[in-house]
Amino acid sequence: MARGPADTGGVGNDLLLSLVVVTALAFDFTNGFHDTGNAMATSIATGALKPRTAVALSGALNLVGAFLSLSVAATIASGLVDTKLVTLTVVFAGLAGGITWNLLTWFLGIPSSSSHALIGGVVGATLAAAGGHAVKWHGLFQKVIIPAGISPIVAGLIATLGTYLVYRISRGVPERTRGHGFRLGQIGSASMVSLAHGTNDAQKTMGVITLALIANGTVGATASAPFWVIVSCALAISLGTYMGGWRVIRTLGKGLVEIESPQGMAAESSSAAVILLSSHFGYSLSTTHVATGSILGTGLGKKGATVRWSVAGRMAVAWLLTLPAAAGVGAASYGIAAGIGGDAGVIVVLVLLLAVAGMIYARSRKTAVSHTNVNAEWTGSVAPPEPEKVAVAA
Repeated sequence: MARGPADTGGVGNDLLLSLVVVTALAFDFTNGFHDTGNAMATSIATGALKPRTAVALSGALNLVGAFLSLSVAATIASGLVDTKLVTLTVVFAGLAGGITWNLLTWFLGIPSSSSHALIGGVVGATLAAAGGHAVKWHGLFQKVIIPAGISPIVAGLIATLGTYLVYRISRGVPERTRGHGFRLGQIGSASMVSLAHGTNDAQKTMGVITLALIANGTVGATASAPFWVIVSCALAISLGTYMGGWRVIRTLGKGLVEIESPQGMAAESSSAAVILLSSHFGYSLSTTHVATGSILGTGLGKKGATVRWSVAGRMAVAWLLTLPAAAGVGAASYGIAAGIGGDAGVIVVLVLLLAVAGMIYARSRKTAVSHTNVNAEWTGSVAPPEPEKVAVAA
């Protein structure tokens, strides 16, 4: 099989392949806890589901959803970069870029796109290793960038109309009865988003591992994801989802819109429809963009609803930065590995990645968000109010 830039792994292809697979599953895990809020934030915010119940249900449905389609995995594996010019070190460096951006935005409580972080990391590492001709720019624009711009608008419009209609149809129903009924409906709609998330996001890691297998010569250039890859990715994203990702859940559930159960059901139904449609056509869609657009749409569709546009603005900036920032980290990671060379290059990048992850986690403990305070009153920051302040307010 033709090879691209020299593989700086040095530790032997099988060992390096194992390292790439483990790192890819670690990314899948971060993808899970980073994106739990896309499905469950509104259900948690309205009280339709208790926080722990919500993440457990979402994790189980992500596991099921991962087995329903492979179209997106094929896009990631061969639709964005020239597989003949990709090495295992390139894939590893790309994963480092995706994981770093995921952890940083999770710490800040910003619902950014795990999908774009992964794609940006891989594209950046590929550019550093083989140059611009190794990137399939047409596929990147058609399958990633254009859907990224369109999807939140489409989801927002659907959610706006849906919210208007549910309030219009149920205007004669007593508020207590309406709230109870829509909270029950949210369980079904949130479940559909979780299922849809599994069909879309778990496949992205399947695609990256398949790309690594292709780069190693383990499978052919047009191979689909092996069954063991599907199973391992499904389990990783499901476990990550169960861990919660409470910082992002708080921003989506409390920071964007003061949401009621009819809005929550409209947002979740809109998200599920758009994500499932994109998975069918193989678009590597950001479920974060879709969910955020849907939640904002519910604020527009309900008369008098509070929409915090400053929070939405910070998220939009993060969205614009995701691809180039993750690409920069991916390129830098490849540059370090290639510059040092051999075993040492790969090990240094791994140590740096673990150090960054450890620092971010340690810092997050100083302003911890968990299932116990995720629904605390929004104060303009992902950090909940101090317990004594909550007590005084009560």
